[in-house]
Amino acid sequence: MIKNIKIFVNNNSKSNEIFNELKEKLILAGFTISEDAFDLGIAIGGDGAFLRMIKSSNFDGNCLYVGINTGTLGFAQEISADSIDEFICKLKKQEYKLESIGVQENKVVTRDNNLECFYSLNEIVIREKDLNTVVLNTYVDNVHLEEFVGDGLLIATSFGSTAYNLSFGGSIVFNDFHTLQITPIAPLNNKAYKSLLNSIIIPTKKRLKFVPREDKSNLLITVDGVNKVFDNVVCVETYVDDKRIRCLRSADYDFVKKVNDKFLK
Repeated sequence: MIKNIKIFVNNNSKSNEIFNELKEKLILAGFTISEDAFDLGIAIGGDGAFLRMIKSSNFDGNCLYVGINTGTLGFAQEISADSIDEFICKLKKQEYKLESIGVQENKVVTRDNNLECFYSLNEIVIREKDLNTVVLNTYVDNVHLEEFVGDGLLIATSFGSTAYNLSFGGSIVFNDFHTLQITPIAPLNNKAYKSLLNSIIIPTKKRLKFVPREDKSNLLITVDGVNKVFDNVVCVETYVDDKRIRCLRSADYDFVKKVNDKFLK
């Protein structure tokens, strides 16, 4: 049963207007607005607002998440701004379904034996610190796949396959596959270097490891759109295992319809 709801809102006039309307109507419907523990998190804004909600909740798999779109594309946002009344009505009647989303787990190891671990929902992007050509030996479960040479590698989740990954020609993957996808960014392929030119989809639980060449081991790693520099990197590891978040979907939600609506109509 959903009782306590926390609202995460973008700081703009349209989102704040929807926030005030939503808060008032949820209280009238018998729900409690919470600032602490919650059963359902609601992000008001675009896809970035949804990502910030998940991150600020530390990717908690014990609660539910949904988004109200006041942004542009809003692929991660399930509810339109003009259907709040319908949403609350269905929420009260429990007329919804849940979708399990795989969370990407990442580790960065540096030469001083520093280990940094973090989660991502959409993707990580690995590039050379100064955006020069990067050289990354790529392994799948410790089996060598390639020595990638190019601008960078994007490693996207199924959920993130429709985000930055799509801009580089990656494939759209259904959310319930829980895969990772390695998508090259401007790969070099000539007499001197041979890199895969297309993305490759990796099954769940497979461990990916990226080892930079020693003279190019200062990396810029972008995690769901946020940049961070790591110096003297030994390797970057990433995988999707059993960690999940749960998204609330309308009873008639269909991924194919959503792709058609957001990208083709």
